[in-house]
Amino acid sequence: MRPNNKLSIISFVVLAFTLTAAVAGAQDPLPSWNDTASKKAIITFVGDVSREGSPNYVTPAERIATFDNDGTLWAEQPTYFQLIFALDRVKALAPKHPEWKEKEPFASLLKGDMKGVLAGGEKSIAEIMMVTHAGTTTAEFEKIVQDWIATAKHPKTGRLYTEMVYRPMLELLAYLRANGFKTYIVSGGGVEFMRPWAEKVYGIPPEQVIGSSIKTKFVLRDDKPVLVRLPEINFVDDGPGKPVGIQMQIGRRPVAAFGNSDGDLQMLQWTTAGSGPRFGLLVHHTDAEREWAYDRRSPIGKLDKALDEAQVKGWTVVDIKKDWKTIFAFQK
Repeated sequence: MRPNNKLSIISFVVLAFTLTAAVAGAQDPLPSWNDTASKKAIITFVGDVSREGSPNYVTPAERIATFDNDGTLWAEQPTYFQLIFALDRVKALAPKHPEWKEKEPFASLLKGDMKGVLAGGEKSIAEIMMVTHAGTTTAEFEKIVQDWIATAKHPKTGRLYTEMVYRPMLELLAYLRANGFKTYIVSGGGVEFMRPWAEKVYGIPPEQVIGSSIKTKFVLRDDKPVLVRLPEINFVDDGPGKPVGIQMQIGRRPVAAFGNSDGDLQMLQWTTAGSGPRFGLLVHHTDAEREWAYDRRSPIGKLDKALDEAQVKGWTVVDIKKDWKTIFAFQK
C-alpha cells in the first residue's frame, strides 16, 4: 500500500479518541455529545454492564457491539459512497463496454443520473456491484479501493470520504472499547470495500467487518495461488441478512447494536430480544444545516418502520441536531 498522510492522520485521531476514552473516569468520554438523554442512556448502559458487582454485569467475552456503517459511522448522502466508487469504476471500464451506453443501469450511471440508477432498486445496485467489483483478484481489488479512498472527495463538501465520518461515533467506538467491548461493523456495503480502510478510520480490524459479498474462487496463476472475485452474489448483509451475518461470523448475539435506517431494523430486533441488559440505538438525521435531514421518504437511508419500533421497544433515538455538538471533525 502506498504511504498516505491523510489516512495516517485519521489513524492518529482514532488512537487519540481511544486514549481519551481510557481515562473516561476523569474526563467526559463523549465530548462531542450534548448532555441529553441519549448520552446519559449510553453512559448508564456501559457503566451498568462493565462494572463488576453490578447486577447487570456482562463478561468481556459477551460485550459485543455492532454498528451499521452508511449513515451510522459515516455519511451516506447524496448517495451511498460505495455507489459513487462503482460509478468511477464504470467510467474506468466503459471503454471496454460500449454496450453500457444503452444498457441500464449503466447508461444512467454514465450520465450521472443517480435517480435513474436507484429507480432500478436493489437489483440494479447489485448488478452494478457485481460487474464493477468482479474480475480481479482480492489483492488487486484491495489496491483499487485503497487508491480510490485515498483521493476521492465528497461532491458537496469536497472532503475525502474518510473525513465524512461522525466524530461522536468515533468517540463512542473508543469509549466502548475502553470498557471491554469488541466493536464490529455490520453493513449492507461490500465487505471487501470496507476492510482496506476500516481499521485506520474506525479502529476496527478486517476480521470484525461483516458486509455483503460476491463469490470468490481459488485459482493458480503462474503457479501462484490467488482468490478471484466472481460476478455472482454470495451474501447480502442487509435487513434480515444482518442477524444471519452476525451469527455466521461472530457466533454470539450482540448486547448493543447501532444503526440509522430500516435496513438495520432486524439487527436491532435480534440484539435487543436477547436476555439480560440490551441496548439499541438509531441515529436520526435531523440537521439540514450541518449535515442532512431525512427519514421516512428518503430513497437513501430510509428510516420509517425502525423509527416507529424504537418508540415501542424503548431504543435510544439520537436526534443529530439536538444531541451532537459536532458532527464532523472538520466542522468548528
